[in-house]
Amino acid sequence: MQHQSSASGFPEIKVPALLTFLALLLGFVIGTVFRGQTGFAPIEAAAGELGSLWLKLLQLTILPLVIGLVVTGISQTLAAAGGGRLARRAVLMFVAVLLFAGTMSAVLVPLLLELFPIPAGAVAALSGGGATDPGKVPGFAEILEAMVPSNIFSAAANGAMLPVVIFAALFALACTRIAEAPRRSLLTFFEGLAMAMMVIVGWVLMLAPIGVLGLAISLGAKTGADAIGGLAHYIVIVSAAGLVVLLASVAIALVIGRRPLGAFAKAMLPVYAVAISTQSSLASLPAMLAASRKLGVRESTADFVLPLAVAIFRGTSPAMNMGVAIYAAYLTGTPLSPWALGAGVLVAFLVSLSSVSLPGTLSFVVSVGPIAMAMGVPIEPLALLVAVEMLPDIMRTLGNVTADVAVTAAVDKRGEAEA
Repeated sequence: MQHQSSASGFPEIKVPALLTFLALLLGFVIGTVFRGQTGFAPIEAAAGELGSLWLKLLQLTILPLVIGLVVTGISQTLAAAGGGRLARRAVLMFVAVLLFAGTMSAVLVPLLLELFPIPAGAVAALSGGGATDPGKVPGFAEILEAMVPSNIFSAAANGAMLPVVIFAALFALACTRIAEAPRRSLLTFFEGLAMAMMVIVGWVLMLAPIGVLGLAISLGAKTGADAIGGLAHYIVIVSAAGLVVLLASVAIALVIGRRPLGAFAKAMLPVYAVAISTQSSLASLPAMLAASRKLGVRESTADFVLPLAVAIFRGTSPAMNMGVAIYAAYLTGTPLSPWALGAGVLVAFLVSLSSVSLPGTLSFVVSVGPIAMAMGVPIEPLALLVAVEMLPDIMRTLGNVTADVAVTAAVDKRGEAEA
């Protein structure tokens, strides 16, 4: 079971990731074995309804949670950037890596899906009933108009995620220009909103094994084993985006941080051992501090930049979250214009600053839903994809800890050059 540490001030959330994965497998087996048998149809229908109800509960929490997290996350980042030259260098490096990661994924994942298409049977199996008529691909004018609605409350009520996220980011920026007392009151309110909504999401995710079991039984009865190959294909494609971020982070350590490849790899091995076993950047922090010292990073730099990175920087998030949303688009036949992909990159960047150090499954819900909604992609497939998130989450954590240490080394080297 994955945990979120309460060290960040947010409530501890327990996510039954392994149990959810086992429920997925069990549901597929039950649905496949008993499909077409007399008397199974009512069970299949009830299981499908149960899964749909759980998905609706999950959707119910996304919008208010994202608003609270974006306001507090952007405020955190701006406060960190105002903490001196070292903080500004670190935050600028974080921003550059996050924007690169999201943009890279917007190019790479569609290319991979064209070269290695989703298996035909898996498209029908995993679309979750969210398949759409391709229709007209939205252009720049439509995306721009969607970004600036005449009524933000109406946009929120209609589930228009892009303008809501942009408005929340602007609101956080505006909070920096008002007096300290009202600013603190506003930020306390939004932090409390995010905390309360995370508790509700935690409750819903505790029911994930039941909801996913219902969806998997219904899916297995309709499609047999077709979905299994699709899920394996999904894991490989999304993990590939995370792998590129990991390799790019190594390049940052070598080129900007001026650390030898052998020394960097040797220093990172203990970090990877902790990261794989815990799937948590926060739990890997002591190992990352030790790795930075082995690489000759100044202690003052490592002690400041690494905790900051764990708090506000997840290098793989934009890449892998964009990858999931794009995969869902291909599953449902949703067309993606360059402008829609650009909107996704923007939301992926903003949300990545706002999802604190959450377990992979919880981060998946908080981050991918808004990106998909901003791109006009149905989120129904996410209910099944979340069940296997514990596997791509290993790549997320490996990429994140690599980026954390690499950026710390790069910031330290630039600091030496400026000294």
